[in-house]
Amino acid sequence: MDEADLRPRRTFAVISHPDAGKSTLTEALALHAAVISEAGAVHGKGGRKGTVSDWMEMEKARGISITSAALQFAYGDHVVNLVDTPGHADFSEDTYRVLSAVDSAVMLVDAAKGLEPQTLKLFQVCAHRGIPVITVINKWDRPGLDPLELLDSIEKQIGLRPTPLTWPVGVAGDFRGVLDRRTGGFVRYTRTAGGSTRAPEEHLDAAAAAAAEPERWEEAQEGHELLSADGADHDQESFLAGRTTPVLFASALSNFGVAQILEVLIELAPPPGPTVAVDETERQPDDDFSAFVFKVQSGMDTAHRDRLAYARVCSGTFERGMVVTHATTGRPFTTKYAQAVFGRERTSVERARPGDIIGLVNASALRVGDTIHAGPPVRYPPIASFAPEYFSTVSVTDTGRWKQFRKGIEQLDQEGVIQVLRSEFRGEHAPVLAAVGPMQFEVVSARMESEYRAPVRLESLDYSIARRVDPEQRDEVAALRGVEVMERTDGALLALFSDRWRLEAIERMNPHLNLEPLVAGRG
Repeated sequence: MDEADLRPRRTFAVISHPDAGKSTLTEALALHAAVISEAGAVHGKGGRKGTVSDWMEMEKARGISITSAALQFAYGDHVVNLVDTPGHADFSEDTYRVLSAVDSAVMLVDAAKGLEPQTLKLFQVCAHRGIPVITVINKWDRPGLDPLELLDSIEKQIGLRPTPLTWPVGVAGDFRGVLDRRTGGFVRYTRTAGGSTRAPEEHLDAAAAAAAEPERWEEAQEGHELLSADGADHDQESFLAGRTTPVLFASALSNFGVAQILEVLIELAPPPGPTVAVDETERQPDDDFSAFVFKVQSGMDTAHRDRLAYARVCSGTFERGMVVTHATTGRPFTTKYAQAVFGRERTSVERARPGDIIGLVNASALRVGDTIHAGPPVRYPPIASFAPEYFSTVSVTDTGRWKQFRKGIEQLDQEGVIQVLRSEFRGEHAPVLAAVGPMQFEVVSARMESEYRAPVRLESLDYSIARRVDPEQRDEVAALRGVEVMERTDGALLALFSDRWRLEAIERMNPHLNLEPLVAGRG
């Protein structure tokens, strides 16, 4: 095993509201790690060409992230795994799955808008999973809110105490650099053309900073002293315990403050730790190999029609070609083809360590949430499905393409692109698709046509709420007026209701029924 395999890992994701700059920051981080030579601004249609982490046609056309990409790069004496996430609220279930595979998160906040709804929801997932969060106030090169006002809103809305590591020199819209609160020095930035290359940084001590930017430096010093007087200084134990969040100020588009983000991740973010199994035992990073699948994706390489299962290595060392056990079936599984995925770019993986993300090619037996292992058996908890709020029947427009239709729907279901519900009443030819957001239906329609040559017809159903039903109460619930009970592919029985008022009325009249809420989605 070469020395590079033993370098410590940092595995994290970036969470944000749409348009807060997540894809731009992903590019800037990779640029600073010298993985790419030029970053592409990813705002709107015109800027998608430079983006390495988004690849679907819908992403390029709309300037949004739908799929997830795993980017791995070396930075100093560490290996960084950045697991990209969908930014649009309609794909929050996919983001939830990604967050099961990381050890920390960077919460990106728009300087002008503050905390936004999708950011808040994703933070709640981090809090639920005990993931430490580093906050980045982005777009400081544009007009925005007062920095103290932003910190106050973070503490009030999510309950984390902000502990800034840097403080802006210059108001929002006039970003000169940052005061490094731990060293007392000034990091001054110089803008580059379009922010496409690393912004030059100049490091000055306090005396030189006062001479170079007298008014702005004095204002920054006042902010720094006010924070210290209030006890808003970083404490590592409180950060890891989820009580505080380190804060950095940056402009991903201009590549200002990006190096500090990487350095803080290396210094403060936790390394891979033990993973808790279903039986509540812990698999330590140095134990025998194990990993769990958090995403399955097809259609990334249209020329080969392949299927990629993203797996997070939890323990031990993965070696290409090793035979592992598929925990769900107990059968052996050969990992002949394993790849590291960087946007559309792929390279073969020979070895991987805890925290790394590997792409297992054509692993048709693997589903989201599955565990693979060597050595003693282990099985990690399944990844919860979100509560769907949009429902639609789906049927093929050309009955001659029925086989392709059935294969495509099954594939998209296995990937977690959509939830598929079935019942004897509706039959196999018109299953019901259940989604967290309506854009998921657009993805299904586009991929069924482009990948399976089986255009589909979608018809909306007048349901907006789903509840889990006990098997012994299935017939009783199904007999209620305005309620339909269907079976999800994982075997869960879901009762569908038109709205909350109908659900509450049924619960009042039938208090003995167990109508269990699912993991929250958008609401």
